[in-house]
Amino acid sequence: MMKRIYMAATSQHVGKTTCTLGLTAALRRRGLNVGYCKPVGQEFVDLGDLKVDKDALLFSTIMGFILDPALHSPVIVGSGLTKSFIENPGEYQFAERVLHAANSLDSVHDIVVMEGTGHPGVGSVIDLSNADVAALTGAGVVMVVEGGIGSTIDELNVNLALFREQKLPILGVIVNKVLPDKMEQVRHYVGKKLDRYGIPLLGVLPFDKTLTFPIMETILQAVKGKVVFHEERLDNRIEHIISGSLVERREFGGFHNLLVVVNFRRLDHTIEIIEEVARQKGMEGSPLAGIIVNGEGDFVPEFLDDFTCKDYVEAHRIPVIATTLDTYGAALKIGKIEVKINTRTLWKAERAVELFQQHVELDRLLG
Repeated sequence: MMKRIYMAATSQHVGKTTCTLGLTAALRRRGLNVGYCKPVGQEFVDLGDLKVDKDALLFSTIMGFILDPALHSPVIVGSGLTKSFIENPGEYQFAERVLHAANSLDSVHDIVVMEGTGHPGVGSVIDLSNADVAALTGAGVVMVVEGGIGSTIDELNVNLALFREQKLPILGVIVNKVLPDKMEQVRHYVGKKLDRYGIPLLGVLPFDKTLTFPIMETILQAVKGKVVFHEERLDNRIEHIISGSLVERREFGGFHNLLVVVNFRRLDHTIEIIEEVARQKGMEGSPLAGIIVNGEGDFVPEFLDDFTCKDYVEAHRIPVIATTLDTYGAALKIGKIEVKINTRTLWKAERAVELFQQHVELDRLLG
């Protein structure tokens, strides 16, 4: 069994964090003392004197370890760092930091799972690409790729090149986000191709829509809005998004954890329709997880002066966000959201672990 496992991916947003969560949980279920490290991070949280990668913070929350940036997030690539490194690389001891973290975690854990960043070449500018880090730490590599057949094999061939160049052991491949009705085909054909490379196919994970659901906090950032009511409810998950005009035509794609985007002058009427439909369905409570009201300029005072359904919003503690984007503009912004698992969406982390345990053959990885 490899002492260090490096989780890499062919690109961003293919499910590397999802699979890393699943792997750490599965290893712990086997009774192993598992350590975690994000050697090179780009998206960080500022903790005052220290900065840590967002994923390191997530894993410390889920796995219950005390976060030590020097061990769990040794290198952060912040703004301006790349230019400074290119000018004076000798001023930085990034490789030494990563090696110190890996060795220190090794001394107190049975196995260490290291999570990569972006595609395999990310970090090359500071001489710490994903392949560089795996080679430096002597880790075996698991590659995560998005589902398909031809495109998946093509992406794997390109993205494994950096690891092959360093003669690193490829422990296996996980294919993620596969349409459920295509899973057997993908397993057969991708598995057959990987057999020719001598690389195990560890698992094929289905696309799971619940992992794509944003929360109201993410919506707020996307539309650059202002919270008008119930900021404390920004963790509400959104499963369906609908415009006020569709509400008026009663064209609901779903009637649970609903986000309505509507002009502030039409909100009262929209809520009246939603209340009526809820009564017809015999629903207790409200289907609304959030509301976006839009208008021109500083419309919020006018909106608050003439908002007759305020009692409904207060009774159900519905977060309301105001934005100057029109309905179409808000929909475009929301549609571009890249939803990631974070400390505010731990229900996604639980689902990620379930998917991994159901669809990945851990024994093939552990040998």
